[in-house]
Amino acid sequence: MPTNEQPIPSVWARPRRGREQPALSREQIVAEAVRLLDEEGIDALSMRRLGSRLNAGATSLYRHVANKDELFELAVDEVYGELPLPEQTDAAGWRAGIEQTARSLRATILRHPWIAAKLGEVGLAYLGPNMLRQTEHMLGVFEAAGFSLDEADQAMNTLVAYVLGVSTGEAAMLSMIARSGQTQQEWVERLWPAAERAVQDYPRLRARYAAQRGQDLPESDQDNFEYGLQRVLDGLQTRLG
Repeated sequence: MPTNEQPIPSVWARPRRGREQPALSREQIVAEAVRLLDEEGIDALSMRRLGSRLNAGATSLYRHVANKDELFELAVDEVYGELPLPEQTDAAGWRAGIEQTARSLRATILRHPWIAAKLGEVGLAYLGPNMLRQTEHMLGVFEAAGFSLDEADQAMNTLVAYVLGVSTGEAAMLSMIARSGQTQQEWVERLWPAAERAVQDYPRLRARYAAQRGQDLPESDQDNFEYGLQRVLDGLQTRLG
């Protein structure tokens, strides 16, 4: 009987084609796609451009990847493969492992700023093997801490939402500064006089801007991230208490 069901548009929802072109593998394609995205950004990625870098025609790429959306799914999962798995310890040591994961996720997003813009729109990326492995392991750490599986899932989602929220803003700023051709410090120094004029009528903001003038920006961003991370973990610790 005919059916109107359409296949789910995701690389993880269809079988991998058995016959691959010997001279070019999916792994090579994905690795080069990540390099292209790191070097030139999202707008530069096309099957034609990627094929040129691989000395292959776009048709050769389509034998392994159905479209650009699938390519992004694969690239996101490839990047998640860089994340170390937190050490699974007893209930007393869960926090250190989760801190390591949160810091690693932020650092990975800042190394690959393009990923921040794609995480929410890459279909079934969460079914990629690297993301599944990371998710399963984090759930295990939270369970070992004493959370039920349901609450371990909620705790993990809360933590990841915090890290992504902060890191996405940082990544967007870094991408914008990179397009300007300036260093982060140069960009801020050029902006600062206009920012100081804008906050003249706002005493609290004026005081904050004055206190921040001349600070090391990456270090300041790290401090702000750590403050929020510790408050999230304090809340989860209270739940266990």
